[in-house]
Amino acid sequence: GVNGLQESVSGVLGIEASNLRVVTHDVGGGFGTKTFIYREYPLVLEAARRCGRAVGWVADRTEHFLGDAQGRDNITKAEMALDKDGKFLALRVHILADLGAYLSQYGPYIPWLGATMATGPYDIAKVHAVCTAVYTHSVPVDAYRGAGRPEAAYVLERLVDVCARETGIAREEIRAKNFIKPSQMPYSTPTERVFDVGEFEGAMRKALEKAEWSRFAARRDEAKKRGRLRGIGMASYIECTAWGEGETGTVALDKDGGFTIVIGTQSNGQGHATAYAQIVAQHLDIDPAHVRMVQGDTDIVKTGAGTGGSRSIPVGAVMVTRASEQLAEQLRKLAGEALEVASGDIEFAEGAARVIGTDRTISFADIAKLPQAKPEMLTGGGEFVPPDATYPNGTHVCEVEIDPDTGETQIVRYTVCDDFGMTLNPLLLQGQVHGGIAQGVGQALMEQTVYDGDGQLITASLMDYQVPRAENLVRFDFETRNVPSTTNPLGLKGAGEAGSIGSTPAVVNAVIDALSLYGITAIDMPATPSKIFGKIAAAGRKAN
Repeated sequence: GVNGLQESVSGVLGIEASNLRVVTHDVGGGFGTKTFIYREYPLVLEAARRCGRAVGWVADRTEHFLGDAQGRDNITKAEMALDKDGKFLALRVHILADLGAYLSQYGPYIPWLGATMATGPYDIAKVHAVCTAVYTHSVPVDAYRGAGRPEAAYVLERLVDVCARETGIAREEIRAKNFIKPSQMPYSTPTERVFDVGEFEGAMRKALEKAEWSRFAARRDEAKKRGRLRGIGMASYIECTAWGEGETGTVALDKDGGFTIVIGTQSNGQGHATAYAQIVAQHLDIDPAHVRMVQGDTDIVKTGAGTGGSRSIPVGAVMVTRASEQLAEQLRKLAGEALEVASGDIEFAEGAARVIGTDRTISFADIAKLPQAKPEMLTGGGEFVPPDATYPNGTHVCEVEIDPDTGETQIVRYTVCDDFGMTLNPLLLQGQVHGGIAQGVGQALMEQTVYDGDGQLITASLMDYQVPRAENLVRFDFETRNVPSTTNPLGLKGAGEAGSIGSTPAVVNAVIDALSLYGITAIDMPATPSKIFGKIAAAGRKAN
């Protein structure tokens, strides 16, 4: 967000924060890497100060690869203790986390956050987690969509599949046996996370039904006839979102009869303006097109924690709701005075204030022009500080086909069932999940930053760094099974990062399932064609 950046950069420059204006507006996809203060920000400003004129700078793709924070560079060892019936007893995790050559803003916090979510949606009484952070010659490592939670979910869901294989218990049943039950809520984990609500088995069963999990054997046999290896994988996840700082902002009636939201969250593709406008429109019965959002300008937005940790809707939407409620009450008073009735006799209908049971109305534009319509009467303020995090959760199911002659993996089917609490805008929600899954697929199958032995970056452009394209993906079957959160009055749970958390382990579990014919039980990400081909070749040599 602009306010945090204003404070950080002004501190580096040794000036008052009020003397620095930060403007970001709608900047496009961020996913964590745009959150941090980078060296170029104060350097460009210092250059402008010394030159006495404006200085502009835009990073190119190679500069981004060479200098901006990236994510997910952990080496993790994990062990699970089970009883004879397959019940999880204890989890031991050691995370070796790369911080890069220089410490980024939240670098050490990311593996710690992952460790606090190490037990996932499972009832595991004991956990021993150790984080060891090291400096290397790489770029700084920091938050990337999910920030520690994808790393934790990946390790745990790979380990749960290993437990299923070692015990002979079906993958879905060992999960069902160990899920935290709804009757145990609120549930305190060994790492002191408190899950307020959750029906994890219900989400899993719905995902498996939609994915036709029980009929997979027939699809595998059909693929075998075509010379393909077909595998199916699943991953159940839970993540923490929308904790920490609150949001303060306003909703105001403008002189032209439109409305303006001023808020400190930062949209970068999520559709905040649409969701927030929807809230104002519902309270005042107006067209959402008449609502505009102002963000990303420290001259106008005086406070705000920005966007991160999937907080904008669970926190920002509550703030907008409260501001809308206050404004609505004030507009009822103004309309009541103008129409000579009590404020309780005023309703909002068809874009105007109306006396209940009559056709007597006054437009919002006319309300704004009333002599008694002082600025404070035309502005509603709202604030919300979350008492605790929200905990979205769900299950992803992925099917893949692998060509054993090339090692190429194709995703052929993908199903997800999520619990996001109450839903504000289903279309925006679905878009967030789709994008997150695509990024998780990229991590599982292709994305990798490569350095040579001298520390030279090899993957310094999109010629060498592969990202998912449409041909690498498939239509996603998206379902929800929502249980409202209790940590905010709207029952919302954060949704911006969830798709990237459950997808990666589901894809890798599917790849390993497809390769099980060769006795292959593990593969390190990314599961590239060359790596898969090498695994198959090595298994063939071993068999001979």
